[in-house]
Amino acid sequence: MMKFTKQNFFFLVGGMIIYVVDIGVDFWVASRYFCQGQYSWSLLILYFRGLSSLITQIFSYEWFKNDWEGTDTGKLKLVFLVHLFHCGIFIRYWFALKYGCQSAFKQTNSRDASEADPSNFIQKQAIDAVTDINMLRVFKTFLETTPQLFLQIYILMEHGKTHFYEYAAIIMSLYGISLSMVDYQISLRKSLPEKVEFHVLSKLIYLFYKLLTITSWILSISLITLLSVRISVILLIFLWICGFTWTLKQHTTFCKSKKMEYLYRTVVGIILIFSFFNIKGRRTKVCISIYYATHTVVTLGILLVYMFWKPSIIKEMCFTIVSIFTILSLVVGIIFLVVYHSCFHPTTYWRPQACSDEVDEVAGQKDRLKTGRFQNFLMQ
Repeated sequence: MMKFTKQNFFFLVGGMIIYVVDIGVDFWVASRYFCQGQYSWSLLILYFRGLSSLITQIFSYEWFKNDWEGTDTGKLKLVFLVHLFHCGIFIRYWFALKYGCQSAFKQTNSRDASEADPSNFIQKQAIDAVTDINMLRVFKTFLETTPQLFLQIYILMEHGKTHFYEYAAIIMSLYGISLSMVDYQISLRKSLPEKVEFHVLSKLIYLFYKLLTITSWILSISLITLLSVRISVILLIFLWICGFTWTLKQHTTFCKSKKMEYLYRTVVGIILIFSFFNIKGRRTKVCISIYYATHTVVTLGILLVYMFWKPSIIKEMCFTIVSIFTILSLVVGIIFLVVYHSCFHPTTYWRPQACSDEVDEVAGQKDRLKTGRFQNFLMQ
């Protein structure tokens, strides 16, 4: 297992600060839209924030309940109350900072130490705590940050003129997506055995691959929304149905209960609207090729519609700039994707997870549960 370093601790502190700032920016932008009489935009900002917070609280509490199974019920009741007030993420940050501080500043274990060693156990606790936070942040990214970025770009295209708070929202959205993508991959490499270390070059390539492909797709959806909101909504619903159906056929085993599993599949369906998501930890060259080929065809189709049917709501020069940036982002993003999978992607994949009735109920089941969360949560 890789070590939890001082650098990881400071990144964790920075991530918590960014999380709090992001909440403040959301409410600030929503209040500005409300004061300007743009009630629908204000409500959409708050809706994305509320939806992502609700779903992340549900998953966070379920993970606490699974990990603390058989422990003091009074502690679980307190945790439930905190999650009820949408503050569960701060409990997770508390545990992550607690174990992270002990691992980074008070422990001197070596990588070859036994897992039974107390210092190595603290290392694992710190990595597991940060892993859970980063998994929840991935949910938040695609339930809130990415839709908000789409909304802000749509407003920019529709009106042309933007205020400082709108630029702030776009910057925070882009930064939030970037941070969650990289932090997720770092946690993946630290949590799963036999994964190569995530070096600076591989981080940058993975970051640009995700950020550019997502940005290109958001620009495409924004263009079709300018053309027709109804068509855009139908397209997004259709893409979600396709993603949700694919998760059903994959027979995912991420959660212990059927209700939570269907909620997980629903969330994955939303993630698949914006970016590819490997939900079984298996080789997916064919699936990922089909996924981005479909995005390319749809993007080119949207641009062709604008070339032959130029709506009056967008200036020709603006459309030219947007279309060029959309195509360049997609092409360069796919190039980074090919480079990442050819040179930096780990070749080790997990074997399919055993069904719950095949797992022996012995000591160590909790550890398998912890790795099992990531085993079926591998984003390509």
